Amino acid sequence: MSQLITLATCNLNQWALDFEGNRDRILESIKIAKEKGARLRVGPELEITGYGCLDHFLESDVCLHSWEMYGQIIKRSETHGIILDIGMPILHNNVRYNCRLLSLDGKILFIRPKIWLANDGNYREMRFFTPWMKPGAVEEFTLPIAIQKITGQRVVEFGDAVIKTFDTCIGAETCEEIFTPQSPHIAMSLDGVEIFTNSSGSHHELRKLNKRMDLILNATSRCGGVYLYANQRGCDGDRLYYDGCALIAVNGKVVAQGSQFSLKDVEVITATVDLEDVRSYRASVMSRGLQASLRDIKYPRIDVPVELAEVSDRFNPNVVPTKKRDIHYHTPEEEIALGPACWLWDYIRRCNGTGYFLPLSGGIDSCATAMIVHSMCRLVIKEIGEGNEQVLNDVRKITRSADDWIPKHPQEIASTIFHTCFMGTKNSSSETRKRSKELSEKIGSYHVDFNMDNVVTSVVSLFEVATGKKPIFKIFGGSQIENLALQNIQARLRMVLAYLFAQLLPWVRGVKNSGGLLVLGSANVDECLRGYLTKYDCSSADINPIGGISKTDLKRFIAYATKEYDMPILDEFLHATPTAELEPITENYVQSDEIDMGMTYEELSIFGYLRKVEKCGPYSMFLKLLHEWTPKLTPAQVAEKVKRFFFFYAINRHKQTVITPSYHAENYSPDDNRFDLRPFLINPRFVWASKKIDAVVAQCENKTNDLDVLSVD
Repeated sequence: MSQLITLATCNLNQWALDFEGNRDRILESIKIAKEKGARLRVGPELEITGYGCLDHFLESDVCLHSWEMYGQIIKRSETHGIILDIGMPILHNNVRYNCRLLSLDGKILFIRPKIWLANDGNYREMRFFTPWMKPGAVEEFTLPIAIQKITGQRVVEFGDAVIKTFDTCIGAETCEEIFTPQSPHIAMSLDGVEIFTNSSGSHHELRKLNKRMDLILNATSRCGGVYLYANQRGCDGDRLYYDGCALIAVNGKVVAQGSQFSLKDVEVITATVDLEDVRSYRASVMSRGLQASLRDIKYPRIDVPVELAEVSDRFNPNVVPTKKRDIHYHTPEEEIALGPACWLWDYIRRCNGTGYFLPLSGGIDSCATAMIVHSMCRLVIKEIGEGNEQVLNDVRKITRSADDWIPKHPQEIASTIFHTCFMGTKNSSSETRKRSKELSEKIGSYHVDFNMDNVVTSVVSLFEVATGKKPIFKIFGGSQIENLALQNIQARLRMVLAYLFAQLLPWVRGVKNSGGLLVLGSANVDECLRGYLTKYDCSSADINPIGGISKTDLKRFIAYATKEYDMPILDEFLHATPTAELEPITENYVQSDEIDMGMTYEELSIFGYLRKVEKCGPYSMFLKLLHEWTPKLTPAQVAEKVKRFFFFYAINRHKQTVITPSYHAENYSPDDNRFDLRPFLINPRFVWASKKIDAVVAQCENKTNDLDVLSVD
């Protein structure tokens, strides 16, 4: 006999420490879930505080305000009649835990602390929280006095328990726990739990979503059951963009999926599932029955005397189980178009900004940044067209427009909030200036074009007067140090001018009650890794939407945007030779990025992946590439490339300490903030590793059979 139940999960665009805003979005999600007939609503991890509070979690105010917001939520009658799974930090016996609070009709059923904390990559949860290390155990938790007055309870159970209703059993996981080898849902499923909730704070990374989806589907494919995945979505005040994609799966099949990228602050998805499908799926697997009979953990049951799958629904022809569907995945090019665009929108509206300023050089990196802003404007128009009042109000606020203004095209928005600038010198080509102007016209930005030679000349003249020495470019007979200094002064003056124009352009345009513009950087992840940028040049900005994206992926994105947005001008950017245009152009010389770096962007991506993801030092990286790049390259050539990469990585690592905050998109990002923690004073020769590499090269070239240098003696 069917036992049909409607369940809800959600994506919420929470903001760190925005307690009242977070509360209101939670309330809105509960309202929508109830309107859709759901009996259980699951929200994201730490949704009352926002996931990204970082060291603010250490403040006692955060726990206090969390309880205050939670009390305001559960005391409202409109939040009753549905089981709520809400996340917030809690102090228990003077220990801080990352918790889920499950409630019904204004009563707290129990509190479930997170067992396995995320503590690698971008995550430092053990800096703020302690894991619950007592599987299958609960303790009494005394509620704050203010909450006791609301719920009429003095104590509730705190620990690793599950909920038992008249007709099913519900267990909770939190984010990282599904990524662990022995996830809690495994033991829960063997102990009869049929519905699993997972409240997550999972960030976007290119090509990462399939891993997350595979884990969820494999969980219910192996164990059977219903899995509800909730996630935060948006920029909550940091480099990460949480990419939503709430999901409901049954027995390894998806029945509902939320969007991954969107400007909607609240998105609730529901599905009607048949619990009998779970039972028959499990009962048909003999090995599962044997393992269940021998299970190690028997979870304490929190008895909740309600029936979630109402008897009347069994015979209601209008209540139909939700059909399975395929998972929707975006291509990497679409991810680049949408993720950073949503991040930029959250940033500008939440900082009460006036707009963005971008030095548009005519190269592919600043072009990609401009196209991401264009994508943001397109998303805003799309949401307005779908009746999103929040987005409409936000765009009116940012543009300082009248209350009746409704933009119809992306260019209308760009013309008010997006400012671009070409800062030319005698080293700039007419082609880059032309490309910049044409692109700005196409996307609708307010564009400024000027030459800055007189500023550069003044600074060089000042140096000459002060020292009696005049530096000249290398191609005219100067030294390498002179050549670099002359390039760097151009680059650094561009940064100074960028901030000058960003601060004053709103004033020039007569924008009232405005501050300055936010300056956008456009250095890609490979250039940051190699250090191919000038410290305090235009890579120094307020935020950088492409700082975590490789050059290879940016090229693919521009190729995609050329067709998707019908902009043939982008093809010119795509096929132009990447150049900094900081040295004079002569008949026999045009500056090229890849020649300057001594390696290709494709090679940089490989080096970056091996260094960060595969955890390779110089020697192990060389051995891996020796097998992959031979015979295309000789062992000596492979060794030379690896040594060159590590040399420049080491001498330029100090630049990462001041790098512009960037959208995190790539798993080999060198971001020094908390993702890639390394010293910034490194011996660039890696002497011992280099000796071992040289010994292998010599052996490969049959110059010696002496491998003593490879030993520990």
